[in-house]
Formats: sequence, C-alpha cells, structure tokens
Amino acid sequence: MNKMLNYLNGYKRECVLAPLFKMLEASFDLFVPLVMADIVNVGIAAHDFHYILMRCGILLLLAIIGLACSLTAQYFSAKASVGYSTALRHALFAHIQTLSFTEMDTLGTSTLITRMTSDLNQVQSGLNLFLRLFLRSPFVVFGAMIMAFTVNVRAALIFVVAIPLLSVVVFGVMVVTRPLYKTVQTRLDRVLGLTRENLTGARVVRAFDKEQTEVNRFEDANALLTKMQLHVGHISALMNPLTYVIINLAIVALLYVGSVQIHVGDMASGDVIALVNYMNQILVELVKLANLIVQVSKALACAGRVQAVLATKPGMQFPQEVPGEVPAEKQNDAVRFDHVGLTYAGAGAPSLTDISFTAEKGQTIGVIGGTGSGKSSLVSLIPRFYDATEGSVEIFGHPVQNYPREELRGKVSVVMQKAQLFGGTIRSNLLWGNQNASDADLWAALETAQAAEFVHSKPLGLDEPVEQGGRNLSGGQKQRLTIARALVSKPDILILDDSASALDYATDAALRKALAALPGSMTVFIVSQRAASLQHADQILVLDDGHLAGLGTHAELLASCPVYEEIYASQFKKGDARQ
Repeated sequence: MNKMLNYLNGYKRECVLAPLFKMLEASFDLFVPLVMADIVNVGIAAHDFHYILMRCGILLLLAIIGLACSLTAQYFSAKASVGYSTALRHALFAHIQTLSFTEMDTLGTSTLITRMTSDLNQVQSGLNLFLRLFLRSPFVVFGAMIMAFTVNVRAALIFVVAIPLLSVVVFGVMVVTRPLYKTVQTRLDRVLGLTRENLTGARVVRAFDKEQTEVNRFEDANALLTKMQLHVGHISALMNPLTYVIINLAIVALLYVGSVQIHVGDMASGDVIALVNYMNQILVELVKLANLIVQVSKALACAGRVQAVLATKPGMQFPQEVPGEVPAEKQNDAVRFDHVGLTYAGAGAPSLTDISFTAEKGQTIGVIGGTGSGKSSLVSLIPRFYDATEGSVEIFGHPVQNYPREELRGKVSVVMQKAQLFGGTIRSNLLWGNQNASDADLWAALETAQAAEFVHSKPLGLDEPVEQGGRNLSGGQKQRLTIARALVSKPDILILDDSASALDYATDAALRKALAALPGSMTVFIVSQRAASLQHADQILVLDDGHLAGLGTHAELLASCPVYEEIYASQFKKGDARQ
C-alpha cells in the first residue's frame, strides 16, 4: 500500500486542507446547540424578540460560514481523489504493459479490466469520502461529548457510555465486512469474464445455438455475486438500526436525567434541547461514519487488488545494451533453436519439446502441423513473447534475451492469427509499424500485402476511418492491413502466424511472391495449415504434438515425413494442379 500512497505526493496540500476545512465546518456546527439553548433559556424565557433575532442572525452566519467551508473541503477532496486515481490508473496501465504474456495469462484479462475500472473507481470514491469525513465525524462525536460537559456534567456521562458502544458497532461491522468485499470483487471478475467471453464470441455462440447455455452460465455466476453482495449488505445494514437503538436509548436517558435536573434547578429547558441536539449530531455523524466505513472497506479491498497487480514483477528483463560481435560461424544465422522446450505457467505438460533448427538470413521458413501442435507457441519464442523453459533461442547470432526491448521489436514483426486493428484511420494503423513512414512507404507496404487495390477504392484512401477492432472491414481486408502494418517497419524477421487464412489461394500466392521479391535479406516465417502456402518455402518445419516431426523442403518431406505426407494428402488429390 505504501507504493500506492506515493501517487498522493502531488496532492499533499489538498489532502491536508480538505479535512481541515471539514473540521472547521464541524466546529461551527458544534456551536449551534449552544445558540439554540440561549434562544430558549434567555430569549423565549424573557420574551425578548430582539435577542431572539440576534441569535437567529448568528445561526445564519454560522450556516453560511459552514457552507463555505464545506464547499471548499469538497473541492480539495475531489481534486485529490480524482488526481490520485488518474495517476494510479496511468501507473497501473503502464505496469500492465511491462508484464509478459505469462503474467497476463496468469492474472487474466477480465480481472485486469475490473481492476483498471471498477476497483479504481471504488478507491477514488473511498478516498473522497475519507478526506471529507475521517476527521469531521470523530471530531463532531467527541466534540459533542466535550460540549455536553460544558452544559451539564451528570447528563454528559451518558455520552461517555453511548459513544464506546456505538464505536464497537461501527468498527465491528467494518472488521467483518472487509474480507467479504474481496470475495465480492472476485465474483465480479467472474461475471465480467463471462460477459467479455460472450461478447467476443457472440458469433460462435449463435452458430452452435448455445445462447441459453451461456445465459444459464451467466445467471449462475451472477447469482453467486448477488448472493454475496446481499450477504455483505445485510451485515452492513445492521449498523443503522443498532446505532439508532443506542442513540434513542441515550436520548431517553438524557430526557430522564434532564427532567430530574430541571426539577432540582440544576438545568434549564434549553440545556436539555442542546444535549438532545448534540446526541442527534452524534447520530448523524455516526450514520455518515457508517457509510464511510462501508465505502472505505470496499476501497481497501479494491486497493489490495490493484496493489496485487502493481506488485506483480515482470517475468522478463531486457538489457540496455545491444549485443556485441556475432561469432563467425553464426554470421549467416537469422534464427537458431537449440533443443528448445516450452511449458506454459500452470500447464501440466510441455507445449514444445526438443526443437532444434536454423533459419538463415533471407530464407522463407514454413511451419505446419495439426491444431494444437505448437506452431504459434514456436514462433512466439522468436520475438520473446514467452521465454523458452529449456534450450536457447537465438536471432542473428545472439540469445534473444540479450536484446533490448526496442532493438528486438525493431528486428522482428509479428502478424497474429487474429487480425487486430485500432480505432482511427488506415493511415494511423499502418503508422504503428513506423511513425516516421512516408505515404510512399505505406503504399509500398500495401502493395506487397495485396491491400493497395481495396484501399485505393475507399473514398478517403489512407484516411478512411477504421472502427474499433476493424469491424467495418472484412476478415481478408483486416488481415492484409495487419500484414502491411508489419511490413511498414521493414523488419529483419517477419512472422505470419496463420495470418492469411481469410485470403483466397490466388491472393495468398501473390502475397508470397511479393514477399519473396522484396529487396534485402528479410527472413519470413509462414505459419499455416495449408500445405499450398508453404510448399515453396526454403525449409518446412512439421510439428506434431509439440515435437519436430520433420524438417526439410516440400519434396524431402513428402518422401520422408509421414505427418507431412498425411497433411498434404488430406488437402490435395493426386494430380492437383496446385502441386
């Protein structure tokens, strides 16, 4: 939590002034019952209308000053809480960007979204209330007790008994509910996870007619969340009736003691009114304090969840310096795998086992295999999305762990299986590859990616709007734009991770021909389940259940690799023109 408090450093003044102005407001409130007692004891008793008006003027002045103090305190507390949550949200987002895929897979996307939004909003609300009430409410409670002693000592002893009883109720509820709020947020994660899953997979759900199944799953998770929220709410709801019972019993005791004291002449009727007002002030402040306790309990639970993300250390460390000279025997290497294995965090079995191969500069490497054979896992080790758990991965003669992050990202561009575009324009999406790219560079990348024709057909060309996720474009258009975006950076290694699946054979063939015609020595990895997309590659890696089942050219594998032969035979009939 200390790390999180550092983000309040820019709002130290607001954090001091907000409670101080609230205390000042409370100080004026504490004088109100005394003025009321004077009105009753002096003005009304003596039928002195002028005195009553003078005291009413004092009450009005106290109200105006209290309102000004309250507004000032609200301003400072809002400024501090909003500023703090903004800084914390930026820090949390920046920290998430430093996490590797392993940590993000472990934490889960839905819970990260919850902590960035719902949890931080709870922290902001809790801090706002805390700054306004954490001094005011205790100050009024104990201040009212002290002021009661100035009115009548014997009657004030009732306050001494009532306040500890009220404190036990308030803080007891806080102790019980705080851990329960953590459970509430965890179940909220589950509900948000199901919601996100259904929204992103809506087409699949409808295609398999699983709407009712998914509705039932959501309702079950939502019912658990509702049940826990009601349970916590019922416990928190006990606070108000219990405090009201104690306060009302105290008022009854005050009236009884007051009647006795008036009878013996030790108190005036206005003093009883003042004491009852003080007790009512305590009641009001304790209700506020009760709400504060509930909100702070939620905020602390949420803050703990945010802190858990901030405390998650990135599993990957990147050096600051570029590697030195390349060994002579590796001068022509682009990528080298040496007995590489990969086991995902929490997985029971390895996804890759004992993978060894070398890709030379300028070569085209095909990667093929059945679903779940480890194709995407293999290529994800090259840009270091994950670290190999066994063996070593090298690019251009150096272990991939020896490259600074920026250097590595500049050398390797990846086009993922799922085409991902961002809201903006075609131009802004392409410039992700290189912010300094000229229009000529963008059009050259579009030509290679076979996307120039459809971009030219758009009314605004490069400035054509792209909606979030590229939902105003077809699947093939999105894939070609993501390939063009990767080409804009002019990488040394280009990885196409099954990123041409929405393209027809003619467009796919034109793309591969255009890539082969690019000047320079760019190494291209093409991951695909279509043998036709890989048969002209310099080397083809055949994966089977995480093992390297074959390595060679198309002709060599047809003669020596049963797995490749089976894949090829399942896709083409003998004598097919595409062979």
